[in-house]
Parts: sequence; C-alpha cells; structure tokens
Amino acid sequence: MDLDLDVANNVLSGLRPFPVAVTTVDGGFANGLMSLSAGAASIIPEAPRATISLTKYNKTHDMVASSGIFVMHLLTAEEEHLDASLHILRTLGGSSGRDGDKMGTLRTRTGTTGAPVLLDAHSYVEARVCASLDIQESTVFVGDVVAAGTLHGGERLRVGPAWGRLPKEWIEQYETNHVPQLESARSHRFAHTEAG
Repeated sequence: MDLDLDVANNVLSGLRPFPVAVTTVDGGFANGLMSLSAGAASIIPEAPRATISLTKYNKTHDMVASSGIFVMHLLTAEEEHLDASLHILRTLGGSSGRDGDKMGTLRTRTGTTGAPVLLDAHSYVEARVCASLDIQESTVFVGDVVAAGTLHGGERLRVGPAWGRLPKEWIEQYETNHVPQLESARSHRFAHTEAG
C-alpha cells in the first residue's frame, strides 16, 4: 500500500487539538513558543510526566536542552479571556526568540523551576527534563512534573477555533516565518537519511 500523505497528515493532525505554549529560561533569558507536539508521558498518577517535541531551528529548543526545564501551558477558550489567549498565541507563535524578547508583553510570574508561568493561560505544568530523544530535526524532551496549576477555568482553546480568530495578516506572516523552520527540519532529516 502506498503512503497517502494527505491521509497521514490528517490522521496525525487530529492528535494535536490543543495549541500549547511552552516557556523556559536559560542564563537569565526567558523565551517560549507555541507547539502542537506536546502531551502526557506517564500513566502513573502520582508521578506525572510531560513531553514536548521541539524543532532544532527554535531558540527554545536550545534553551530547554541547556537548562533542562520547561513549562507547558494550555490556553483558555472562555470569552472573557480569549483575547489574552490569542495574544499569547500570536506572541509566542509569531516570531523567533533569536529576534528579541518575546516575553515582555506577556503577564508572567516565576515558577518553581525558575521558568515563566503565563498568568493568562488556562493551566500549566512545570517540568524538569528527565530524558530526551534526538529525532534528527527535533528533540523530544520528557520531563518530570514538579508543579502544576489551573489559572482560569472553563474550556481549553482548540487549534481550529483559535486559528479562525487570528487576523489574516498574522497568519500570512506566520506562514512566511514557518518556511525557514521547515527548510531546517528537512535539512536535518534528509541529511541524516542520505548520510545513513
């Protein structure tokens, strides 16, 4: 049976319904990004773990690899906090930390790990990296959860409705900014394949 990329990508995208804001700190510099590749990594309720997959193109990747800490946030879909959720999404998903401070306009507090917790998020878990897996273009980080909290109740923001509320100009800029990340990922993946 041949690989139908449209079907494969449709199946896999259905496993990523929530945009996740990831923050970290390294050497006194805080940064973050938006991810669709995050989740739970343990079935043991008294010892939760979180997992994030970060492409090597992103500054946040290098910072998590160096500091060994990250905070994973879900955003709220509740109408009274939706503008704040979309602000987080646009801020962390719209530019690179290599271009300057992404955290300055976001409301934060310092978490247990020292990384910033986004006060306008729905909920969060803080984690210390206990394992990682290099998968050519990305690294999968698994962290022991050391703190967690709910900041706003109600429904969690899903990627489809969130994307539908973003300005067209921002989406166009996002797509433009995403091109070098995809090129970097392809370079890492296919260079590894050709070398091996």
